[in-house]
Amino acid sequence: MILDRVQKIPTRATRTLSAAAGATAVLLALSACTGGGPATSDSTPVSGGTLTYASGDAEPTCLDPHVGGNYPQALLSTQYIEMLTGLDRNGQPTPALATKWTTSDDGTTLTLDLRTDVTFSDGTPFDAAAVVANIEHVQDPTTASSTGYLALQSITKATATDDHTVTLSLSRPDSALLESFSQPWVGMESPKALQRPQATNCASPVGTGPFTVTKWQRGDRITLAKNTSYTPLSGSTKPRLDGITWRFLPDSTSRYAALQAGQVDVIDNAQPDQLKSASSNGAIRDLDAPRPGASNRLELNSGHGVFRDEAVRKAFIAGAEIDPGLQSLFLGTAKRSYSVLSSVEPDASSDPARFEYSPSTAKRLLDDAGWKVGSDGVREKDGQRLTVTFPVSTNQSVPAERSLFQQVQASEKAVGFDVRLEELDLSSWYAALAANEYDVVSAPYTKVGPDVLRILYDSASIEPAPSGYFANLAQLDDPTVDDLLERAARTSDADERGALYRQAQQRILASGTVLPLYDQQNHFLYRSSVHGIETTSVSTPWFGTAWIAR
Repeated sequence: MILDRVQKIPTRATRTLSAAAGATAVLLALSACTGGGPATSDSTPVSGGTLTYASGDAEPTCLDPHVGGNYPQALLSTQYIEMLTGLDRNGQPTPALATKWTTSDDGTTLTLDLRTDVTFSDGTPFDAAAVVANIEHVQDPTTASSTGYLALQSITKATATDDHTVTLSLSRPDSALLESFSQPWVGMESPKALQRPQATNCASPVGTGPFTVTKWQRGDRITLAKNTSYTPLSGSTKPRLDGITWRFLPDSTSRYAALQAGQVDVIDNAQPDQLKSASSNGAIRDLDAPRPGASNRLELNSGHGVFRDEAVRKAFIAGAEIDPGLQSLFLGTAKRSYSVLSSVEPDASSDPARFEYSPSTAKRLLDDAGWKVGSDGVREKDGQRLTVTFPVSTNQSVPAERSLFQQVQASEKAVGFDVRLEELDLSSWYAALAANEYDVVSAPYTKVGPDVLRILYDSASIEPAPSGYFANLAQLDDPTVDDLLERAARTSDADERGALYRQAQQRILASGTVLPLYDQQNHFLYRSSVHGIETTSVSTPWFGTAWIAR
């Protein structure tokens, strides 16, 4: 039996997701603020031991999440870097390294009060000057940040008002900024460490978290050790584990076999058949933590090639057969989405009618647009074939998903598209996007809250971040969408904000630039001997309170 799906993952500051769950429960509250779970002999915390984590994601090229900013970095960095805020189960900001905050009446000044009892693991004090240094580091073009840079665009100046107070001047009201501060890509690092050459800091970033980076054997593993000077939040605990061995095992079969054999304790990127075999009371269990922000979706590049024509985009969407492959390949572990936002986002807006599979509609749209069927079944117009380039990241796309893309390729061929799937490693995939050498792409993107829509669909995001990555891969350039997203960012009224985001979503879906698929798959399988796992605002597992009952 698969464990019950987690519909909303609160931040670790308020909730624990534990391997000591009962037969049908996923969430087991261990902290005083949420109440105690059932006491069992194997849920009694113990200290010591090393947890081994095996990842199928691409090995980061830099362990500092300020640089670039992808999900593999988040998985790792949340073990040694902490954030200014957390999120509660309703997605509202909660204290973390910042204890409280105030916003000016006009919304353009945010003042943060900071914890006074925290130091970085290198002994540097965590204070207002450190926060200023981190914001400046993320915003510095030489850092080559993408995710963090885009999240902090509204900040024009950060000032240390006193030792433990920071004042942020904003170019506009930003209702999502406190949400953004809960993400590892803008987490706090030692300002002393940030002064080192970037290559040095990439290899051994320094945070305030429960673990420290001690060794990186590239291509194999990263070793993390307990931070003996760690100061936990009130109501939490110092780390129980002696350390973590973070291994990179790209082959899914080998990764799962290692978990079964007890050679590793936790794995990510589990395959559907492996998830189906997990049970709530067996030796291997499933932590299902859907990511916030965007759904897993296909983006159709409206600024390049054949998809500049809206009719052709809508023909592609009508010709994409998704449901049979989703059901057969994912074995019930993924549910079809009709929204650009994740199902964990309260403001997600769905429109199933726009995404019905209809080959006849696809053919009619292409006929009307002047695309004629050629001798090999591929349509042509003015000597141009109806070719669609589709680069796929093998590091971010599990085999079941790649098989789904092949089925989409086949259904599109039946209406006259020549879809060319190109399987690439992560760096080559990023290069293809940067060079605008794609027509359609599956581009996972995680950002807390509906403000992810601004990152992904505001026309300003067609321009690359300092890293060279641009997030608006649909290249949607719609002034109405821009206006709706700006107004949503400016309002603090939750109802008004939600209504604006829903209007923006409907217009984005109507543009024919997005084909939603399902929530971003975010399953972690773990051995029943592992307990006390918590999750972060971006649904990564956090091992600061974990223990192992060998």
